[in-house]
Amino acid sequence: MKLNLIKISQLIIMVLTISTLFGCYNKEEFKRKIKDGWDEVHASTKLKGDFCYYVGDVKFPYTDEPILEDDIQWDIWNKGKLSKTLPLFAEIGLLTREPVEGHPELYHYEVTELGEKYRYQDIDRTGPRPIYENSFCYGQIVVGDVTDVEKNEYTRAKGYSYNQTNFYVTYNYHVINVPDWVLNSENKLNAIYEPITVSLPEKTYRDVVTFYVGKGDKLYENSIHYKLIKPITSSSSE
Repeated sequence: MKLNLIKISQLIIMVLTISTLFGCYNKEEFKRKIKDGWDEVHASTKLKGDFCYYVGDVKFPYTDEPILEDDIQWDIWNKGKLSKTLPLFAEIGLLTREPVEGHPELYHYEVTELGEKYRYQDIDRTGPRPIYENSFCYGQIVVGDVTDVEKNEYTRAKGYSYNQTNFYVTYNYHVINVPDWVLNSENKLNAIYEPITVSLPEKTYRDVVTFYVGKGDKLYENSIHYKLIKPITSSSSE
């Protein structure tokens, strides 16, 4: 009888310990925090959606520029990207594409009215010249249920140089506001962009958010942001 009481006491202590470790970090709490994170993203950015296809460093209107012998590697990579992305989005209807008179191998591009509706441009002026990073964005993530919570502790006792507790939270989501230009060009987009394929409105997807436990057991995260999808390139250095 005494042995059973001891086992019951140990079980109660174990349950209380687990409850203390997780505190209020239940699945509903994590879902609320993830939803709040996406709401903040939607309220604080000028993006036209949560999924953005990166076009390249390009200032519109733009005319094709051939690769030159004295081009730096960045320019070579960028022109390589543009040779794939510009014709694609012209075919989709977000850009116009007209041949340059006297130079049939070159084309002139401008953003269409539909393209402006979904285009996001970020101008980086920190370098020797401005970089015009252009993307076409679509869709809004709607947070669903949290399906899994994994807790990891990194401590000096385990060989790490710091003490840190992380929660890796897996959740489901679906996507709304997917425009026709995405739906009608699913295969074309998937052929050029990776690793994220076109998100369809009738499907459920899964993602993971990392939360860090700070002072006072407060949770922090910095991984909820729009998903930048880059074109497939021949070099992993890009």
